Amino acid sequence: MARAGHAGTVKRVSGKRTVTEDSDDEAGGPWDRRLHIVTGKGGTGKTTMAGALAVALATGGRRILLTEVEGRQQIAQLFDTPPLPYQERKVASAPGGGEVFALAIDADEALLEYLEMFYNLRRAGKALSKIGAVDFATTVAPGVRDVLLTGKVKEAVNRPDATRPGGLAYDAVVLDAPPTGRISRFLNVTAEVAGLAKMGPIRAQADSVMAVLRPERAAVHLVTLLEEMPVQETVDGVAELTRVGLPLGGVIVNMARSPLLKASQSRLARRGELDREELAAGIKEAGLEPTRDLVDALAWEAAQHADRVVLETAERAEIAALGRPVYEMPLVADGVDVGTIYRFAEMLRAQQMVG
Repeated sequence: MARAGHAGTVKRVSGKRTVTEDSDDEAGGPWDRRLHIVTGKGGTGKTTMAGALAVALATGGRRILLTEVEGRQQIAQLFDTPPLPYQERKVASAPGGGEVFALAIDADEALLEYLEMFYNLRRAGKALSKIGAVDFATTVAPGVRDVLLTGKVKEAVNRPDATRPGGLAYDAVVLDAPPTGRISRFLNVTAEVAGLAKMGPIRAQADSVMAVLRPERAAVHLVTLLEEMPVQETVDGVAELTRVGLPLGGVIVNMARSPLLKASQSRLARRGELDREELAAGIKEAGLEPTRDLVDALAWEAAQHADRVVLETAERAEIAALGRPVYEMPLVADGVDVGTIYRFAEMLRAQQMVG
């Protein structure tokens, strides 16, 4: 299927896209990074995958911080806990004695910390917060909010703790990041504030964030579904992240389904040529009356499934053409709960996304 890429960033080779700029060409895992950034189109399950990745990383006795920045309290919902305050709180234990802490980063609270850190103005900052200083600042200079949010993530990545092995408070940080449509702008904070501050604390904060976003320290993982729009957004996201020089990780395909028909049966189903007597026999074996309407409905469902398998095969080819490691999580028919997070964490480890 024809899709538009970013000029100079993506080219088509034998009907597929491939990234032309140099990127993180690591073979694909385990991803040993201090910061894991998880993004994806809305509805792809990026928060679920961020939670599963945090548990996977914590397995074996490590301490991981899972963060969110969109003010939606999705981590609390995912782990079935009360809404997160602006402080780190344990939300899960991992096999082998690991721990997952969580933090919902709030821009107003981050501003107060920033003012206290650089200007010793926390009390004055509270007054500014009451009158909407962050909203005012971000209206005038939209990049400021992202500097505050990413600055808090950077602080967690680098926070010292002499009581722990390695001397850091957390072994790794997982960020449930904004969607792919704005991820490069959110992370590329130096460019965002370059026109606002050539020097001083704001510019220093932005530069320190970019220092964390080096390929050896961070990776941006993209979550997608085997559907046209999410895959298109993933293709565009990879191209844009590559263009601005941000470190690419893997692609997580969520809600993947296994084909239920053999290839020969799938071809017959798409043409509407499945053996009706065989369908009727199968219905009867299931203890149902094989009426004509039921046989027709089953044939229609088989055709729909066969069509979807063809679509998913094409989308898998698009994802493979990106040249990134790919990890697959299955569709969970009865919804995601905490048990699902642990199951997905095991699968990410089995697929060697993390060690």
